[in-house]
Amino acid sequence: MNIHEYQAKEILKGFGVRVQEGILAETPEQAVQAAQKLKQDFNSDWVVVKAQIHAGGRGKGGGVKLAKNHDEVQQRATDIIGMQLVTPQTGSEGKKVHKVLVAQDVYYPGESEIKEFYVSVLLDRAKGRNIIMYSTEGGMDIEEVAEKTPHLIFKEEVDPKAGLQGFQARKIAFNLGLAGPAHKEMVKFISALYKAYDTIDASLFEINPVLKTSDDKILAVDAKVNFDENALYRHADYAALRDVLEEDPTEVEAGASNLNYVKLDGNVGCMVNGAGLAMATMDIIKIAGGEPANFLDVGGTANAETVKAGFNIILKDPNVKAILINIFGGIVRCDRVAQGVIDAYNEIGDIPVPIIVRLQGTNAAEAKKLIDDSGLKVYSAILLKEAAELVTKVLKG
Repeated sequence: MNIHEYQAKEILKGFGVRVQEGILAETPEQAVQAAQKLKQDFNSDWVVVKAQIHAGGRGKGGGVKLAKNHDEVQQRATDIIGMQLVTPQTGSEGKKVHKVLVAQDVYYPGESEIKEFYVSVLLDRAKGRNIIMYSTEGGMDIEEVAEKTPHLIFKEEVDPKAGLQGFQARKIAFNLGLAGPAHKEMVKFISALYKAYDTIDASLFEINPVLKTSDDKILAVDAKVNFDENALYRHADYAALRDVLEEDPTEVEAGASNLNYVKLDGNVGCMVNGAGLAMATMDIIKIAGGEPANFLDVGGTANAETVKAGFNIILKDPNVKAILINIFGGIVRCDRVAQGVIDAYNEIGDIPVPIIVRLQGTNAAEAKKLIDDSGLKVYSAILLKEAAELVTKVLKG
């Protein structure tokens, strides 16, 4: 689960991580009021107006703007709120901005040089350990840094039994070229950041940039926090931070029906029970000359209701030219699934695309007979090869 920058910063502050302060605004008038409050707190008219969407690269798309007075705040907020913000991570359709964060100016002049760093905490699944990845090249796309200057990316593994050690935090600060008060500040920052990551069961922390200010403070200018959804049952307060407006509405609907659905860009919808079988089904579709339009796992107890919900979700995609249902009858009998397909088809009415149903397992032959005798526009198969041949046939018309 992703959350917004302003939510992530509030969580980090709760663990002692210094952040760029800001106030959320949903209208230009609220943005001006926020700027006035920040003026009182930090004695500066300058603020940054930042679009709040679940995507990186907001600045490149015009979603992050500096404002030097309250009139500019009003204009920047008016321009950003309601815009369809396109970034490298949103795709060409972009995302609508519903609110902005009005944030303090932290790039003020002072005695020492301002520097930007990159810091993230994530799980290295191959090693079964959390790692802290960091670089002196903050403010840039980390993928670009990895491609052009990989020697500037450092990694620190954390032993899960021992946790982050003091010497490791000091090593990170040293590798970032810090000394004196800034070095001590970075050690505190890294220690608090890792504690936050570990405590809230996050799957990713990405702070880009981490800023060394002109008076040697270390703070998070941006904050991306992803939660491990499998652990959200332990964090009801964090689960409540979910913003469904930022998610694909079809995926939200699927979640409400307890379906695991991910939209893809292809032309063949697929409905499968089991994640592994779903991956194999997508391979079949590609071999047959199509492209999978989605990943949809209906679970091990598929019935008429789940099949109907799956149909409705798949049919919302105008790119779908055929639907492949691939069910292995282990927990559930194939004939019951077949009857569920027939009942769902009759209840929905005329389905405008051809449907291929491949059922294998307990009572597969009985299931095929049910489908064949139903009189519906449904192709049945038992073998994967047969299903692939049928996909090829219906795509060619």
